[in-house]
Amino acid sequence: MTERKKGKLRRFFMFQSLRLQLLSRSLFILAGLLLLIGVFQYVLMKQFMYQNRAVSLQSQMFSIPDEVWERSIKTPETNSSARPLIFFPGVTIAFINTSGDGGFSVLSKEPHAGPVPKLTKQEYFDALQTDHRLNYKIIKDNRGMEQLIVLQPIEIQPSVSGVVQMSTDTKPLKDVLTRQMIIFLSLSTTALVVGLLTFLPVLRRTLIPLSNMVNKVEQINAGNLDDRLPPHQGQLEIDRLAVAFNGMLKRLEVSFEAEKEAKEQMRRFIADASHELRTPLTSIHGFLEVLLRGAATNPDQLHKALKSMYGESERLNKLVQDLILLAKLDRIPTVQMEEGFLDVVIYEMESQLRLLAGERKVIFSIMPNVKATFDQDKIKQVILNLYHNAVQHTDSKTGIIRVSLEWDSQGILLAVQDNGPGIPKEHVSHLFDRFYRIESSRSRKYGGAGLGLAITKSLIDIHGGTIQVKSKEGEGSIFQIWLPA
Repeated sequence: MTERKKGKLRRFFMFQSLRLQLLSRSLFILAGLLLLIGVFQYVLMKQFMYQNRAVSLQSQMFSIPDEVWERSIKTPETNSSARPLIFFPGVTIAFINTSGDGGFSVLSKEPHAGPVPKLTKQEYFDALQTDHRLNYKIIKDNRGMEQLIVLQPIEIQPSVSGVVQMSTDTKPLKDVLTRQMIIFLSLSTTALVVGLLTFLPVLRRTLIPLSNMVNKVEQINAGNLDDRLPPHQGQLEIDRLAVAFNGMLKRLEVSFEAEKEAKEQMRRFIADASHELRTPLTSIHGFLEVLLRGAATNPDQLHKALKSMYGESERLNKLVQDLILLAKLDRIPTVQMEEGFLDVVIYEMESQLRLLAGERKVIFSIMPNVKATFDQDKIKQVILNLYHNAVQHTDSKTGIIRVSLEWDSQGILLAVQDNGPGIPKEHVSHLFDRFYRIESSRSRKYGGAGLGLAITKSLIDIHGGTIQVKSKEGEGSIFQIWLPA
């Protein structure tokens, strides 16, 4: 990239700077306001000066006695070489006789003054109606010079009446206005320069929190997601932005951790599923090899091999069914929620549960009329999973399993308790993970793949409930399910 292009880019990014934009826009607004004030000042001052000059001429007109007016009208300035009786510097005085022939007489005029401006007859007749009110006009004479004309009706005698016209050049007034505007423009320019010099350090200091935030965000963008923006910098908007940004960073960090954990769980899930599927397939493959080598001719070996392959196929089928069920629960599960009595559902399962228990002692502590909204098939599966888990982990002779159901205003509590060996503390938090087993060999013995409790938790989540485990080694375990009433 050439130096010229680099210079253009630098100028472009400088123009995009927030500091420069704030400064330029502020100065633009200030200049606009000063211009507006200047225009209003010029218009109002011009009107005021013209009106004040007209009032001054009218006052001078009223100060002249009637006798002087009478003598001046009889001997106008154009008919006498003597000094006129009425004279004001820079002012031309004329009389328009409206009672007679409507003659126009110049009463007073400076020697080098231009032609006396004349109005139409109608304007002079209209001036007769104004009485003592101020009546002035701004016109241009034959030379194009602007003139201020004051008209005042006057009556000297019953036979002599008309309008006195006093006119003066507005150039001195315009000169005063011009000087005032030059002074105003000078002061405005000085104010803009001072504002520029003052506003730059003020802006720089004001934008320090924002600059700090930009630097901190650049550090965070470099990979330090644990860093946070300071929430208190003395500016409400910046503080709110910092708090919102910190909240976003926290959510991003949690999302990244969740994604990382999800990927790790998926990796473990695939590995565990592959391992679980491979085990029965390997076993079946091994028995088939034995049969192909000649064992098929031996009825006893054939029967054992077929029986073992049947058991492995049943285990494989159950594992696949559990995986399909988990996949359905992870998507949008199909449930049929209906109102019903949980105690009735448990009593319907009592004979089945006692049969599964064998010689173990089973205790039912069921509160009657426990009403809830649930999917009956899913709840039955939850109870069977927990009950089957209790059966697996209790002694076939001395085992005791207790199924309890109670409710209050907060919700419904369903519990399955056993007197098995208990669960070590380090395993409790992982019990509902998929394919998690405390003792791999023991689970293999009972055909478990570590999916039962994961399915149970998913079913409870669908019902809006929670499940937790309380266990002590050597004293047994209790699985408690809370459901909303």
